[in-house]
Amino acid sequence: MSPRGKIWSMVGWLTMGLLLGAGCANEPVTDSPAELDIGEGAAVEVATDSSTTIDAGREAFHVHPGEEIQAALDKAAAHDKTKIVIVHAGTYQPDEPRQALIWFNKKHSGIHLLAQGDVTLTAANPDVANSADKSFPAIVNHVIYCGDGVAATTKIEGFRITGANNFATTEGPQIEPSSDPELKRTAYFYYDGGGIKIFGRSYPTLENLEICDNYSSPCGAGVSVEHRGFRDQDVTIRNCIFRNNRVPLTGAALDLLGDDKGSAVTVENCLFVGNASNCSLDSRSLKLGTWMSDKGHGAITVFKPSRLTMRNCTIVGNRNGVDDLSPESTYQRCVFWHNTLDGGWVTGNRYETSIVNGAGVKDCFLGGEGLAYHDRLDASNTLANSKTLGPEFDDTYTPQNAKLDGVGYRPFEPPKN
Repeated sequence: MSPRGKIWSMVGWLTMGLLLGAGCANEPVTDSPAELDIGEGAAVEVATDSSTTIDAGREAFHVHPGEEIQAALDKAAAHDKTKIVIVHAGTYQPDEPRQALIWFNKKHSGIHLLAQGDVTLTAANPDVANSADKSFPAIVNHVIYCGDGVAATTKIEGFRITGANNFATTEGPQIEPSSDPELKRTAYFYYDGGGIKIFGRSYPTLENLEICDNYSSPCGAGVSVEHRGFRDQDVTIRNCIFRNNRVPLTGAALDLLGDDKGSAVTVENCLFVGNASNCSLDSRSLKLGTWMSDKGHGAITVFKPSRLTMRNCTIVGNRNGVDDLSPESTYQRCVFWHNTLDGGWVTGNRYETSIVNGAGVKDCFLGGEGLAYHDRLDASNTLANSKTLGPEFDDTYTPQNAKLDGVGYRPFEPPKN
């Protein structure tokens, strides 16, 4: 299956009012319940009565349309040897409002969840959602949740992840069973990460995913990472496409929360295109207010003291490229190109990078409006101007400019299942 598709302290956030939401200008308006009780509750299991079967030859559990992926994950978690779950072509959606379509906890660590064929996982179910809700048709907070105790041997591969639209609930199965006081659930646990939410000591490997058309408020519509300082390991994101994700504030595609401890992520060979941070402010984001009001935030946001390691990625056509407050982050052989998407509340020019550790940006190719933000970058980078040949992208965003050999994203063709 081929890839799809051609500062401030966070303390104020954690005590914010949990209010109504609204979307970007000229985009679907979103909302969620007016108030959430963010008590932790007791862990609850979903029923495991699907007809999911085990194929002894492949040593995998198989899930077909109409069956429950979560039931297969729970069976794999309980099985001594079989830790592969194969999801067959189709669209899989939640059947009732809850916190996530599927979730991984410590007991699921080491499972390989693999799409076979064209598989969409969505937060939306228009047959169940209330059409009067601004979050319609979404009925889960997150499409995928990866919680405390999920090791790097846990792999999620080959899916399209979509449909999040600012829905929020604390009801239904409690997706995070940990009682660790350092992992107390806050508003970000429920609101951020419409596509994928990663929380606590959680280091999954995400490969060959298309994460697209998700909306969250205030932040992190595509992937939100909240390690709470447990960053001895990194989340790994490889060969993925982030497209058309939207937020009122930070990190429309990828958001690394900081608080006082930070998160850690490595991103390799990924494409970020059409993601819009700084959308019209809804009630939640208005409560927080704006900062960096002249230039706004990037499609990728890294709060201090988090750490992002990015290699061979292309960031193109977003509403700003990267804003990164971390002195530890590094960017190598990446393309930042015309991240000048219109709209939103920003008053100043768009930018490619706003990065504290400019010395950590090496062998990259950059061009767009915001070159003034590049004065601290390493001398190994190419800053394009009117006389410089651009990347010359084809329709897969592969640079045709020979000088970019080995620089930026390349489409990935995984082995046949």
